[in-house]
Amino acid sequence: MNTDIQYIFLDLGGTFRVIDEDPAYLAAAKTKIAELCGVKSGDPCKWFDEVIDKRYDKYREWALKFMCEAPEEVLWTRWLAFDCDRELILKNAAELTYQYRQTKGRRTVVTGGAETVKELCARGYTLGIISDLVGRREVDEWLDNDGLRPYFQTVQQSSITYVRKPGPAIYYYALDEVGAQAENCCYVGDNLNRDIVGAKACAFGMTVAVQYNKNKPLKLTEENMPDAKIYEFPQLLDIFPARGQVAVDKLIAPADGQ
Repeated sequence: MNTDIQYIFLDLGGTFRVIDEDPAYLAAAKTKIAELCGVKSGDPCKWFDEVIDKRYDKYREWALKFMCEAPEEVLWTRWLAFDCDRELILKNAAELTYQYRQTKGRRTVVTGGAETVKELCARGYTLGIISDLVGRREVDEWLDNDGLRPYFQTVQQSSITYVRKPGPAIYYYALDEVGAQAENCCYVGDNLNRDIVGAKACAFGMTVAVQYNKNKPLKLTEENMPDAKIYEFPQLLDIFPARGQVAVDKLIAPADGQ
């Protein structure tokens, strides 16, 4: 582990943002998808659950196997709505993807997340985002609405690069954009087998695992073992002091089987 960390890259889902599964919010998005697909159904939510979501499971298998994210138009015409009017689907592909994201819930920054990011920047670290997700609109909209864009010097999304973690390519895109060397970088994520494995494959100097649910044990292996583990996002401030200062020994080291 390299203690001379200058760059910190964050995962989004389950790390920097969490989901509020408000039933009315989910139902509205599912209904909108049926409308955008031109589907007439007495129960659009049931149609979504039984058709679109099951097809997404098949798409996800393909995406994980090939570490690839499909363009929005391909996602809907090949995988999710191939039996609907093709021209209509092509026209609505971007909005369909945006609404699909909403069917999983309302995403909000984790408690203390924004304040921690701002403090890390103030301490001299360069921050970036490396995240797997579908859709091009949602992340940019969120960064602007929450006023967080100035704090991230690179935002790499699999929906833009078409490559997914743990494939090294998406990490290298981030390194190139900020001019960083991997040994001076830390990656923070909640999925050991994607976030941590990918960062280690790129020889990142440090990895930190997020475990918000203390009662859910992590399945650790030699390949996915992080250098540190946190239970609350603001604990990153215990790990990363102001640049040029000696780090306080508050690393929460993962215990075997925890």
